Amino acid sequence: MARYRGPVEKIERRLDADLGLKGERRLSGKSALEKRPFAPGQHGQRRAKISEYGLQLREKQKAKFMYGVSEKQFRKYFKEAARREGNTGANLITLIEQRLDNVVFRMGFATTRANARQFTTHGHVLVDGKKVNIPSYLVKPGQKIEIKEKSKTNPQIVRALELTNQTGMVDWVNVDKDKVFGIFTRIPAREEVVIPVEERLIVELYSK
Repeated sequence: MARYRGPVEKIERRLDADLGLKGERRLSGKSALEKRPFAPGQHGQRRAKISEYGLQLREKQKAKFMYGVSEKQFRKYFKEAARREGNTGANLITLIEQRLDNVVFRMGFATTRANARQFTTHGHVLVDGKKVNIPSYLVKPGQKIEIKEKSKTNPQIVRALELTNQTGMVDWVNVDKDKVFGIFTRIPAREEVVIPVEERLIVELYSK
C-alpha cells in the first residue's frame, strides 16, 4: 500500500483522534479536529455504531497513520512483536517507537513524524556520526542522533526545537538543543508512550 498523501486532518476527523499529524497548527488550537469534531462528509455528524471488527480496524489505522507506516511494514512489526517475549501489544508500540523518523520527532527536531521522515530521507540526520537516510532504521539505546552541521540552522528545525518548550520532551531521550543532537537513552516502557491507540484491539485483529 502506498503511503497516504491526502489531507491528514480528514484522517484525524474520521478516526476521531488527535494523531499529531499537523504539528504547530494543532498546538495553536487551529486543527480541524477541534473545529469540527466529527467525521468528514455529508453524513459525518451521524456517529454510527461501530462493530467489534470496526473498532479493531480503527485502532490499527490510528497507529499506521500516526507513525506513517504501510500495511506491509506494520505486519512486519507485529510479527516481530509477537516473536519477542512479553506482551505483544506493548512490544509492537515500543518497537515502532525505535524507528529513526520517530526518534527524530521525539527529540524535537521536527514538528511532525512526516517532517522527521522527510529530513531523514533527504540526508539531514546522522546516527553515531554517519548519515542514515532510512526512516525505518531501528535506533538502539545509547546511539547518538544528530542533525548534520549544515542543516542545524534550518528554520523548520529551529522552530521545532522552540516548540519543545511548550510540548516538553519524552524521558527516554537526552537532547542538547544548542548542538542539535540527542541520545536515545533507552527503549520506553509502554505506559510511558502516550498515544491514542489501544494496541490490545490490534492484537485481537491480527490474531483472528
